[in-house]
Amino acid sequence: MDIALMTQTISREIGVKTHQVEATIRLLDEGNTVPFIARYRKEMTGQLDETQIREVEERVRYLRNLTVRKEEVLRLIEEQGKLTDELKQAIEQSAKLQEVEDLYRPYRQKRRTRATMAKERGLEPLAVWLLSLPTQGNPLAEAEGYVNPEKGVETAEEALAGAMDIIAEQISDDPDIRKWIRETTYQKGSISAEQKEAEEDGKNVYQMYYSYSEPIKKVVPHRILAMNRGEKEGILKVGIDAPVPEIHSFLTRRVITRETVAREQLTAALEDSYKRLIAPSIEREVRTMLTETAEERAIHIFAENLRNLLLQPPVKGKVVLGVDPAYRTGCKLAVVDETGKLHHVSVIYPTPPVNKVAEAKEHVKKLIDQYGVSLVAIGNGTASRETEQFIADVLKEINKEIFYIIVNEAGASVYSASALAKEEFPELDVAERSAVSIARRLQDPLAELVKIDPKSVGVGQYQHDVSQNRLAESLQFVVESAVNHVGVDVNTASASLLQYVSGVNKQVATNIVKMREEIGKFQDRGQLKKVPRLGAKTYEQCIGFLRVMEGKNPLDKTPIHPESYAPTHQLLKTLGLGPEDIGTDHCREKLQKVNIAEMAAALEIGEPTLRDIVESLLRPGRDPRDELPKPLLHKDVLKLTDLQKGMKLQGTVRNVVDFGAFVDIGLKNDGLVHISRLKKGFVKHPLDVVTVGDIVDVWVVDIDEQRQRVGLTMIEPGAE
Repeated sequence: MDIALMTQTISREIGVKTHQVEATIRLLDEGNTVPFIARYRKEMTGQLDETQIREVEERVRYLRNLTVRKEEVLRLIEEQGKLTDELKQAIEQSAKLQEVEDLYRPYRQKRRTRATMAKERGLEPLAVWLLSLPTQGNPLAEAEGYVNPEKGVETAEEALAGAMDIIAEQISDDPDIRKWIRETTYQKGSISAEQKEAEEDGKNVYQMYYSYSEPIKKVVPHRILAMNRGEKEGILKVGIDAPVPEIHSFLTRRVITRETVAREQLTAALEDSYKRLIAPSIEREVRTMLTETAEERAIHIFAENLRNLLLQPPVKGKVVLGVDPAYRTGCKLAVVDETGKLHHVSVIYPTPPVNKVAEAKEHVKKLIDQYGVSLVAIGNGTASRETEQFIADVLKEINKEIFYIIVNEAGASVYSASALAKEEFPELDVAERSAVSIARRLQDPLAELVKIDPKSVGVGQYQHDVSQNRLAESLQFVVESAVNHVGVDVNTASASLLQYVSGVNKQVATNIVKMREEIGKFQDRGQLKKVPRLGAKTYEQCIGFLRVMEGKNPLDKTPIHPESYAPTHQLLKTLGLGPEDIGTDHCREKLQKVNIAEMAAALEIGEPTLRDIVESLLRPGRDPRDELPKPLLHKDVLKLTDLQKGMKLQGTVRNVVDFGAFVDIGLKNDGLVHISRLKKGFVKHPLDVVTVGDIVDVWVVDIDEQRQRVGLTMIEPGAE
């Protein structure tokens, strides 16, 4: 596909102008990253955001792969001497890979089928005669002429059967027929499930699917993934129920266009074609299509949840006591200072079966006093609520304002056992490292969570049931996007964090840290040019996202790219300011009065770039996460028995799924706000209303003590 046609196609698909797509493709082909293009090439792309640029990137990849496949299919058919002008045009005009494969299907090298064996026996002319819709003669009598024991055709009936096999395969290979049946099955068919085997221990996880049927076009993505999992585990039998009478009627109209003496044979052939060849294939295709759609939705939800989790506001300037709860092996403690530096690790046994509560209390009090702890971060794993009760009791006995918070520890154990954790804390055991991670992810969620495989952070839905390559690719993009959105302090960032900066790979990230250890803190951005393997292109891509917070040049702590330093200095000079004035009230006052259009013309730069420069000068060193609501802190424990229907609570959204949102209200298990209870009126998807990390007001509507579940609503009682 030529670049002009590709540009027009993508422009139409994602709803942006052709010149924006063309510029984006050119920038991507030049090796620029998505974050760099979105931030520093706004004039060229017409201010496309990261999501739009990534859409262009993905569609370009798909269309280029489609072009390669078309060329391959055309070559393979031409080598067979069967490529007609009409077929060539149909393949070249195909907009989807499925269309290309449908057109190629009749020419694909097949394993030996009933039809190919019938052709080997010389029965193809008989099939042609039947398909010619003869109005005279007798099919059985016609078939007598093809009886040939030497070729394995003993009777006229066998000859007819072979000819019908050829016709059945020919019908099955017709791309127009397959397309119609596929679309009709999707639009009018149903997906069904039934119980195949009993579930272990009577869990009944898949109970709703034991006798289940729903129109294909209405089934929601998470049900597809649930049925797929149940089928994989051998619990469910899943199938597609197509509108068979309507399909048979269509095939009859398509194949038997007039009265013929061969109606009986043709009817049997088309019924066999559908049942034996088309139906199983179309069922696989429809289920693959449903699964791919469901996977894309699940990956999208996971990605959005991960983005919001990574961008949780850091709790700065606090000494934190991290607690990794446990029963028999004891609760591991870790004290980290305001910078995340580890000062102490130990273990206490306040939970069963040891129950050394008094001793544990004294130890925690001593740590709080000795290190000036102002926050306690408790992991939400095994023994979390018992540990929470213990910590709450301790804090009541301390004569100063101190709070605790439950931290989602998903992935902490993955990090703790990783080579990175062993390198960082070689002297600690796995649980002690986990306690450090729990404390640090409260102080700076982004810096700590990037050390963990994104798939392990626990904010997904059916993440183990989707394409792992596609999931990893999507989550990688989300982490990169979050890291570059926030920016990275080059003098404090770990190699784990640096490797997600635009253009920086793992080796370059390691080299940055090594050079920092050798020369001390970087004093300006220009020093990074001397980092081994950090070439000119990498420098261009990454440098705007790397900050030198206390360096020689005040501009180095802003998101302003060095390529824009000259117009920035000219702007400051025009306003009677210098770099040393950045961040002062006087500077802010003058910047707020700048006429963007006039100044951009005077400086000969684009308005979007100037707008970003002014914003960066107004708030140098700004962390966009600081503007988000801070996490909820607790002083006491909430128990299920404390709840009453209608009670108002405040909680933190921990996970968003297709059917609602899970909210931490301080209980052992998160409460569920069903999609129908998120707000008044229709809600297309929960992500339209809430995101991970939101602080929300909820009301209790259901309490299931037996299953330890709580149903919540975000619609204030009386407002329904």
